[in-house]
Amino acid sequence: MTSAEPAATPPAPPVSLTALLARRDLGLRLLAGPEDVSIHWVHTSEMADPYPYLLGGELLMTAGVQLADPAHYVARVVEAGAAALAFGVTPVYDTVPAELVEACARHGLPLVEVPPRTPFTAVARALWRLMAEARLHELRRVTEAQQSLAAAAARPAPVPAVLGALASRLGGRAVLFGADGTPSVAAGREVPAEATRALRDLAGVLGPRPGGPASASGDGGGLRLAAYALGGGDGLTLGVATERRGPGDHTIAGVAVVLLSLLTAPHRGADATARDGALVRLLLGTAPAEIAGTLGPGPWTVVHARGGDGTPFAAAGLAAALGTALVDTGGTGTGGRGDAAPGTPGQTVRLLLPAPSSVAAQSGWTLGVSAPVDADGLAAADAQAARALRRAEATGADLVRHRPGGLAALVDPDEATAHARALLAPLSEPLAETLRVWLSLHGGWDRTAAAMDIHRNTVRQRITRCAALLDRDLDDPDVRMELWFALTSR
Repeated sequence: MTSAEPAATPPAPPVSLTALLARRDLGLRLLAGPEDVSIHWVHTSEMADPYPYLLGGELLMTAGVQLADPAHYVARVVEAGAAALAFGVTPVYDTVPAELVEACARHGLPLVEVPPRTPFTAVARALWRLMAEARLHELRRVTEAQQSLAAAAARPAPVPAVLGALASRLGGRAVLFGADGTPSVAAGREVPAEATRALRDLAGVLGPRPGGPASASGDGGGLRLAAYALGGGDGLTLGVATERRGPGDHTIAGVAVVLLSLLTAPHRGADATARDGALVRLLLGTAPAEIAGTLGPGPWTVVHARGGDGTPFAAAGLAAALGTALVDTGGTGTGGRGDAAPGTPGQTVRLLLPAPSSVAAQSGWTLGVSAPVDADGLAAADAQAARALRRAEATGADLVRHRPGGLAALVDPDEATAHARALLAPLSEPLAETLRVWLSLHGGWDRTAAAMDIHRNTVRQRITRCAALLDRDLDDPDVRMELWFALTSR
């Protein structure tokens, strides 16, 4: 069971190896392993050990130029998480080595033979075309689902209609749970009792809002389960049970969450209206002291976001996913761009959340998150979120948080050492040493490679892995300072 959707998704829906094998013009032949695996991207490498250059989920293509130990090679490819291996039988080998076939069969790694007449570029082009087709299909499916849900919301009994449309589009069951966990409205096909209990338990994880997670996912009764807290503030939760989870299902469910939040709270209370007005006045320049009483004691977190899918529900869906009704779509925030129409990817959306709320990366959005502040610090938090958003866009990250000073603020050496060990725990000694040298040389790739007597590409691979394992933005000076103190305090 997890409390949030994955932070990162592939640029396009994955493609089944079966679809690639069905392309007769390629002449591919499966020699070992299953064919019903998903491929997220393609990579060609003639390295003796491609492990450092693999991200996982790819179709790795090679002609075996440096294939000295097939068993070890396959073990490393499997360890890196590659989806399948494609072997070209020319110009190095006339046939696929039997040892390679045996190793792939032993590890369950799909092995595909690429005939001499088929260049690797043709395989890659075919895969990207299949991905583009899959993405287009998924976009159409999401668009049609959004239209269906909107139409359902206009019917005489809108809540059951929206649940029915959602269940139909996802091919499963949709349930609206009350604050006490009791199902109030349900639609779609019946599911096993085990799945029903698991879905109710999953909905209970969200708890009353604000403060709790906005969504949760898991498995039960052989089905994929997801729960979403509605934004009405009454503790209502949407539960969904499906046989599989498509790339666009979270977006479709997000639209349903927004509609159901509106439908179950058609008349917002005076307090909610006052809070929204307070946010607007704050963003227009009203002194924080004048609205502190309306907003509450805090602390609060400001989020700047840019992206979305261009639909009218995009900003509202983001607000529902983050668990707040305080959203400004004017695009006039500090450092923001105000030249885009509301709901378009170029627009800056600003949100105000209770500080305990967990801000997770959202598919299709780039987020900048401020530090928690009291009401009189919201202007500074607004600037922090804007800078974090610019840093996220510059580095290609899905989410960047404003990070104040780290180990520099620690006085006790024992506390500094314990903090350093915990922070650097994910790194192996070679990675930690490479990071130390790289930081000491101000991020110089060539100087670090020369100092450690390794190739500059190896330096890049190790630093990239450090950033991934630590979940830190190594371009952030605050992060570099914290890591430097950690590396010198071990």
